[in-house]
Amino acid sequence: MGKGVLITGGAGFLGSYVADELLRCGYKVRALDNLWPQVHGDGATRPDYLNKEVELIVGDVRDPSAVKTACDGVSIVVHFAACVGVAQSMYRIRSYSDTNVMGTAVLLEALCAKNIEKLVVASSMSIYGEGLYVGPDGAVHENVSRQAHALLDGQFEVLDETGAILEPLPTPETKPPSLQSIYASNKHAQEVMCLAFGRGYGIPACALRFWNAYGPRQALSNPYTGALAIFASRLLNDKPPLVFEDGRQMRDFVSAHDVARAVRLAIESPHCGQEVFNVASGRPVSVVEVARRIAAEMGKDHIAPEITGKCRAGDIRNCIADISKARRVLGYEPRVSLEEGVKELAAWLAGRSSVDRLMHAREELAVRGLTT
Repeated sequence: MGKGVLITGGAGFLGSYVADELLRCGYKVRALDNLWPQVHGDGATRPDYLNKEVELIVGDVRDPSAVKTACDGVSIVVHFAACVGVAQSMYRIRSYSDTNVMGTAVLLEALCAKNIEKLVVASSMSIYGEGLYVGPDGAVHENVSRQAHALLDGQFEVLDETGAILEPLPTPETKPPSLQSIYASNKHAQEVMCLAFGRGYGIPACALRFWNAYGPRQALSNPYTGALAIFASRLLNDKPPLVFEDGRQMRDFVSAHDVARAVRLAIESPHCGQEVFNVASGRPVSVVEVARRIAAEMGKDHIAPEITGKCRAGDIRNCIADISKARRVLGYEPRVSLEEGVKELAAWLAGRSSVDRLMHAREELAVRGLTT
């Protein structure tokens, strides 16, 4: 058996794919996971999809005793444990910050006394805020945002100071952070903490900034999960996917299989100490197009997406990925096209059911004034 790897949050959606990839390549895998009810359901036990070869420790990343036990005897740590979701982070501020920031602090403190070889932390494209843009004059804009009054008037595009529409460009890791949500702030803090820890202790550490990951195993009844899973949950209940703004906002959807390979490459690369990498497909698509694709693959293309014209606090218009650094340094190459990935997801969804909690989530935002 190969080197021991701890995956915090390893019983979750992405963590389980990373476990599969590492086991396939000869690693010994341990997972620490608190089986959070919002993701796993009330009274959850070990998920059926979690590989039987994974040693699961049920415990919280904020619990020093559980973390210390989980870290014993491992050489590599992959830190995925987190509360995830831009919208919910804007009102569950303490809970998100406690899990994401304090949980990371507890983990790093435990690692002070351990002899580990590498630390990989899951970060997020959300730290960029709006992505990189170019104006009609060819000028590149790094730090743009939208005004609340414009959003209220239905002006969703990003404009320059003259009122001209800016066009999105692929966003590299060099773009300065623009933290538009509590979640983004948390993920940035995790990055900074892990990279600083790595520098201080001479341990190669890297942060992988994931774009919109999707695939089978994603929690369908969690209204704060990824867009494709939320759309699928609505369609399983014969309800239209709800699309914010005008649906033309651009995103990059990356398969969980590609995310897992990126993590393994980061573990095995000798060139990723104290570095950050974008992990995405490199192929942007509009949100409304994704909603239509999943409906078609599920045989429910008669249910058209509902364009709400609303905007949530913390949302951005466009952020598309430049993955050239991950290609060059890690040898990362996305293998799963959106067409293939959506087909796989639809096949997994066949015969499944979901509790649609999206309207409750919308009410939570609306009552706090977090939607336009």
